[in-house]
Amino acid sequence: MKKNMMLLTLMLVLVLIVSACGKAAPAAQETTGNDSSSAATTEAKTIEVKHALDENPVKVKVNPKNVVVFDFGALDTLDKLGVDVAAVAQQDLPTYLSKYKDSKYASAGTLFEPDYEKISDLSPELIIIGGRQADAYKELSKIAPTISVAVDTKDFVNSFKKNVELMGQIFNKEDAAKQELAAIDSSIKAVHDKAVASKAKGLIVLTNEGSLSAYGPNSRFGIIHDAFGVTPVDPDIKVSTHGQKVSFEYVQQKNPDYIFVVDRGAVVVEEGKEQISGKQTLENELVKKTNAYKNGHIVYLNPNYWYLSGNGLESVSEMIKEIDAALQ
Repeated sequence: MKKNMMLLTLMLVLVLIVSACGKAAPAAQETTGNDSSSAATTEAKTIEVKHALDENPVKVKVNPKNVVVFDFGALDTLDKLGVDVAAVAQQDLPTYLSKYKDSKYASAGTLFEPDYEKISDLSPELIIIGGRQADAYKELSKIAPTISVAVDTKDFVNSFKKNVELMGQIFNKEDAAKQELAAIDSSIKAVHDKAVASKAKGLIVLTNEGSLSAYGPNSRFGIIHDAFGVTPVDPDIKVSTHGQKVSFEYVQQKNPDYIFVVDRGAVVVEEGKEQISGKQTLENELVKKTNAYKNGHIVYLNPNYWYLSGNGLESVSEMIKEIDAALQ
C-alpha cells in the first residue's frame, strides 16, 4: 500500500513537470519568432527615398499599388521594366508611349496642372514627378508619398542611372534594371569613342515658333557633349532650362560641323500660334553657309525622346542611336 502511494505520487509529479515544460516552450518561441518576423517584414516592405524637393527622406512601399506617374522618363523606364501604373499625364504623351492614352489608365491631369481630386480618388501608394511638376510637390505629397526623379543635367548619366536603379528597387526589378544599364553603358562608350575620333565640333539648338536657343555642356541636352563626346563649338553657352537665345548670324560665325536640332513645335502644339518647323526655322541663307549644312550634317533629333522624355531607358537608348547614326 505504501509502495503504491509513493508510485502514485511520483507519477503525479512527473505529469506536472511535463505539463509545465509543454506550456513554456511554445510561448517563448511565439514571442521571439513573431517579433523578428514582423520587423523583417516591415523593413522589407518600405524603403527611404531622398530627392531634391524634400530635405527629409520619403518612405515608399516596395511594389506600391495605384502608382501615378507624371514624369515621362520614369514612365518610359517603368514600361521597359514591365511595371504597370494606374494613372499618367495623358496630354502631350510621347508617341512611343501612346498606349497610356488607353481608358484603362486614368488621366492624372496635365504636366503642369495635376488633377488633385482624381488622383486622390485613386488612393495611390506612390506618385512620381519630374521637374515640370516641382511646384505641385507639396500638394501631391498630401495625397500620397511623392518622389521627384528630375535629372541633374550637370551629371546626367549618373543621375539617370540612379533613377533607373531606384525604380528597380521600388518595384523589385533590380536585376532587369542592371542589365539595361549595362547595355547603355556599352553603347555610350562606343558613341563617345566615335565622336572623339571624328574631332567634329557640334552645336545643339532648340527651335520654337521660329526662334532659336542654344545648349552647351551641362545643359538640358548637354549629354551630347558631356557623355557622347561631341566637342562643343562654343563651350561658353549659358546653362538654362530654356537655352541661350542665339541668332542665325551666331550659328554662321561659329560654323559647327554638326548642328543637332530639337524641334519643340513638332511635339507641343499651342493653340493660336503658327506652327513653324525646325527645318523652316533653321535652313536659311546664313545657316546654309556652315559646314554642317554643306556636308549634310544638320541632324533633326526625335523630340519625343529628347524634349518630352529624355531620361528613360528607351529614350536614352534611342538618343544614343541617333547620335551614333549621325556621326561620320
